[in-house]
Amino acid sequence: MMKLFRAALIQSRVGKDRTKNLENAARLIAEAKKGGAQLVALPECFNSPYGTKFFNEYAEPVPNGPTCEMLSKAARDHSIYLVGGTFPEVENNKFYNTCTVWNPEGKLLAKYRKMHLFDIDIPGGITFKESDVLHAGNELVTFDFEGIKVGLGICYDLRFEELAKLYRLQGCELLIYPGAFNMTTGPIHWEILQRARALDNQVYVFAISPARNEQGYIAWGHSQVTDPWGKVTTQAGHEEEIIYDDIQLEKCHNIREQIPIFKQRRTDIYDTIKKCK
Repeated sequence: MMKLFRAALIQSRVGKDRTKNLENAARLIAEAKKGGAQLVALPECFNSPYGTKFFNEYAEPVPNGPTCEMLSKAARDHSIYLVGGTFPEVENNKFYNTCTVWNPEGKLLAKYRKMHLFDIDIPGGITFKESDVLHAGNELVTFDFEGIKVGLGICYDLRFEELAKLYRLQGCELLIYPGAFNMTTGPIHWEILQRARALDNQVYVFAISPARNEQGYIAWGHSQVTDPWGKVTTQAGHEEEIIYDDIQLEKCHNIREQIPIFKQRRTDIYDTIKKCK
């Protein structure tokens, strides 16, 4: 198992032109490779604006379509593992918010559909209802990165500690959440939720936001790496940028040995169980 690797989180700027979004993402992926990254991750809705009125227009099938073609080619050309953020997926006339993962040969390694849809109403803040257009995914998804088990979630999934707990119980050491928190919840909840998921489960957490824009849905930005101690090791601002972090997997082992909470759980009294396949 790889004990040390370099990760790059790409906080890309997203506009209404899909072709330009994909070209920009491809350029930033190439830059991340030059920076020594072996695992590269893109943000939520990196190929389209975020909003229910855009999902139908920008939706593509997986693994066909221009977005998957770009991701596959970029992973292969740069010989990297590529977490392709998310983009709207269509299958059988149903729409999903989907994260794809590609291996260094450009093959589709994993596909995760957002499980918890973002339906909220905060008076004076923000009202949003993804379920007006999107369907929810029903499967936990992990992938193997050079012997490291990685679990996937998307944005609002970060709020549900049971999902992270199930991934830890499956042996994950890293959780990746492409996400676009907004200007109401982002300043208060974005960082603390990542630290909570990392600390509770003694895992690394990556969360990747789009860069902030001033039109439509405004993302908070501040893509972040959090270690298993709950410490923020790297954080972006709100502009377009790439952040790098050299990940030491021994931290997971050491912290789990020092504070063995998963050996001490009282499963005779309580438990977290997975009900789907």
